[in-house]
Amino acid sequence: MNILDTAFAYQQATAFAASSVGQVVALYDRILRDLRSAIAAIGAGQIENRVNSLNHALTIIGELQGVLDFQRGGEAARNLNSFYTITRGMVTEAGVTSSVDQLQELVSMFARLRAAWAQVERTVAPVDPTQRLRVSSQARAQHAQNISPSPEHSVGAETGGWRA
Repeated sequence: MNILDTAFAYQQATAFAASSVGQVVALYDRILRDLRSAIAAIGAGQIENRVNSLNHALTIIGELQGVLDFQRGGEAARNLNSFYTITRGMVTEAGVTSSVDQLQELVSMFARLRAAWAQVERTVAPVDPTQRLRVSSQARAQHAQNISPSPEHSVGAETGGWRA
């Protein structure tokens, strides 16, 4: 087992044991890593790494946006939908223009939202272990082709009567 396999196995075990909200926090962590990786790639002139990191971040943001439950999530779901739409556009623009400033702004935005989700995780009662995020078949296929180990998950489990 190489280091990438070990890291992926650890991420999978951690994701399975986490609550649904904890898994959302982990997805935000991965978006932040992707954005920071893109910033580093811009500094190093590594176009392919920049593109791959930003595409991965866009995939996660799209998955998070795609599972919003507007009926049960109400205004929170609508606000998250707007946030994801805006940030997807910003990620795309930053990728095209190689804007480190815009990527740093995105890091700040996602870090604040991640902190809010982490606070929710600390206040939400533990849920049944069967209520976990589902890994979409598309995400599994993407991971099989992806060199870097990462949890490309789609959010589908309910927490506290609402979905993220």
